[in-house]
Amino acid sequence: MKEFAVPPVVFPTGQNPVAGTSVQQRRVPTAPFQPQRPSSSSIPFMSFDMGSAAASTSSASIYGGPIGGGGGSMPGSASFEDEEPLLDELGIHPEQIWNKTKSILNPFRVNPVVHKDSDLSGPILLYMALCLFQLLAGKLQFGVILGWIVVSSIFLYVVYNMLAGRNGNLDLHTCTSVIGYCLLPVVIFSAVSLFLPQIGGVRFSIAGIFVFWATRVSTALMVALADGGDEHRSLIAYACFLIYTLFSLLVIF
Repeated sequence: MKEFAVPPVVFPTGQNPVAGTSVQQRRVPTAPFQPQRPSSSSIPFMSFDMGSAAASTSSASIYGGPIGGGGGSMPGSASFEDEEPLLDELGIHPEQIWNKTKSILNPFRVNPVVHKDSDLSGPILLYMALCLFQLLAGKLQFGVILGWIVVSSIFLYVVYNMLAGRNGNLDLHTCTSVIGYCLLPVVIFSAVSLFLPQIGGVRFSIAGIFVFWATRVSTALMVALADGGDEHRSLIAYACFLIYTLFSLLVIF
């Protein structure tokens, strides 16, 4: 056999490997995405602290101040002081409801100006108050009263627009608001009837006073809010009288 001359292997350290050991040392496998362990002479936590400090400094310089110090605010952040009150977002204005309710208290001096902007928040409160007083009287009539309010609003809307013809500009939302706010005399009558005797003509006499009150106020508001309502005042008053008579009978019986 022909022999080949192989040059000796020289390692960088200048030492030949010991017999019985492999030429290449096996590397200990590390977990994936795990950095190499630093040597014993380095301090691990200093590199971490320096990196976090640099990151916080850069973020503070971007947003115009320290994050936790209150010196600057993040762009696009909303402040609670700029938010609208919850009642205003829901369309509930307590001052407006109080002014409209107060204008109903005097049947001989009605202020239709405050009722130009119709809403349903006040009528819902009066509806709940009427249902509560009826519940105290032992009558569970939540659905009946709500149904009568809806039917009464549609009835008054149809009556007026049939009378006015093409000139009718009264919408259903305004009718519901007027009928709901003018329900205040009936609510007061429901509260008073809790202390009245069940038998006798006293309840009917007092009911007539409150029905006259509600009819006069609702008629004045409908005539003032609708164009050409003066021509049909008597018919509008008759329709309002029927509506609040039904509510008063509901309270009596």
